[in-house]
Amino acid sequence: MTVIKTIIFSLFFFFFFQFAKGQELLSPLLDSLSVVSSESEKSRISLKIALELYNTDWERSQYYLDVAEESALASKYPQTYADFSEIAGDIFYEKQALDIALTYYLKAYEFYKDTDLPKKHVIEGYLSVLYAQVEDFDDALVFCQLSYEYQKKQKDSLALAKSLNNIGLLYFHSGVSLDSSIVYFQKSLKIGHEINNNNLYFHLYTNLARVFIEKEQYEKAKLYIKKAFLIIKNIERPVKRAWFYNSVAELYSKQSKIDSSIYFASKAFRISDSLFPYSIQNLKSVELLYNSYRLNKEFEKATNFFEVYNEISDSLNIEEKKLNVEKIIIQESYKTKEKIQVLKEDETLLMNLIFVLVCCVLLLILVVLLARNQTKLKNIQLEKVLILKNKEELNMSLDIRNKELIGKTMVEIYRTEAIDEVLDDLKNIKRKVLKRETKKDIAGILNKLEKNTKSDIWKEFELRFEKVHQSFYKSLFLAHPDLTSKDKRLCALLTLNLSTKEISQITGQSFKSVENARTRLRKKLKITNLGTDLTIYLSEFN
Repeated sequence: MTVIKTIIFSLFFFFFFQFAKGQELLSPLLDSLSVVSSESEKSRISLKIALELYNTDWERSQYYLDVAEESALASKYPQTYADFSEIAGDIFYEKQALDIALTYYLKAYEFYKDTDLPKKHVIEGYLSVLYAQVEDFDDALVFCQLSYEYQKKQKDSLALAKSLNNIGLLYFHSGVSLDSSIVYFQKSLKIGHEINNNNLYFHLYTNLARVFIEKEQYEKAKLYIKKAFLIIKNIERPVKRAWFYNSVAELYSKQSKIDSSIYFASKAFRISDSLFPYSIQNLKSVELLYNSYRLNKEFEKATNFFEVYNEISDSLNIEEKKLNVEKIIIQESYKTKEKIQVLKEDETLLMNLIFVLVCCVLLLILVVLLARNQTKLKNIQLEKVLILKNKEELNMSLDIRNKELIGKTMVEIYRTEAIDEVLDDLKNIKRKVLKRETKKDIAGILNKLEKNTKSDIWKEFELRFEKVHQSFYKSLFLAHPDLTSKDKRLCALLTLNLSTKEISQITGQSFKSVENARTRLRKKLKITNLGTDLTIYLSEFN
């Protein structure tokens, strides 16, 4: 117990020291931010704070990212916004929110694309990597080619060879053209002969061997493996050696040379298991060993490696799920910010529309008054004609007002639903916010929004729904009492056998938002792992 207490206290003081150290680093930046007057400088300092916080306090980091973005836009300098977008892209890339990172990198590239500044080509490199990671190989290839053209102008042989190797890898992983992959690897190899770089040789020989293994041209694959063997002793990073040994083991496995496959997979496993046991590289080694021992009828060893495989696979799945949860939180936060921005724009548009309509009505009244004044100067016969004309104008005005009322009703439906969503998002944000002033500001916004929304559209829908499906809600709530009103609404729409697209159109939500809502509903109904169809499950409550 004494040892455990000592460890706990040590950890406590370690984290306390780290927090204090972080606060010490942030203090000068926060002081600078409070006195700075330039929007560009405010954006730059806010970005620095966000960079300091994104690993330790993501919510505060997001707050300062928002401040930085608002200041960058307010500065009216495209360069300032481009600088912000690049660093925001870096932060979201580190958090593995790849779609958001891609959005910001593209915003930065928009500024640089018509220039020949070095930064342009750096961002092209980022974009090629990101597109490859989201498996958009066509766009990845476009930016990789742009990077290659730049390296040709720079006449940097090593960088040029690496660009060619990257293009070859894109063709290889996309599966579009293995022959094109070979062409680019060999072009890179030709440059490599001029600079004599062992690391480059090693990568290219191994990559060429992998391509020929994929093409089932095993003799050519062996040739490049032998060349890689000659320089492997000069490769310092063990992870690269493990990667190479796995490639060799895969070659022998495909040729049914089981003993050789076991030998090289074991070498890869010893390296991987000692340095990074819970990794994709080690999983590959274990998979090769399991298959090889199984084919060799050494079932005890095969069973042992099968258990190791499951252990590594489960660990990787857990880490992936954690990462996915964090990515979802980040993406939802980003979407919330976008929704608030859209709502502000819609409110501005609505106010402009109301102003135009009022002007039109006032103008119409003025026209009518002028027309009436003119009719007094005309004789009795023309007065009859004028009366008829006034009746027509009044009917037209009434028709316009009726159409205007319908239009306002439709706008109110959209506005009410949009504000309801934003109210929920703002309440969630309010609970997470630490600063009292920010909470107070959010509470003020909530009060304003709540005063302006009094929609009973869904209540009418539910009343009509209950007339047809009388016992549905009662049975559903007996089984699942913790469902919210939105869950209740989604259950009703699903019971009507509406598709995700149709629900999206009715509710005004995006297709992806409806999909996410369905996933959350499955979790609440506890049928996620049962393989049960959601619509069929809900139909049982009728």
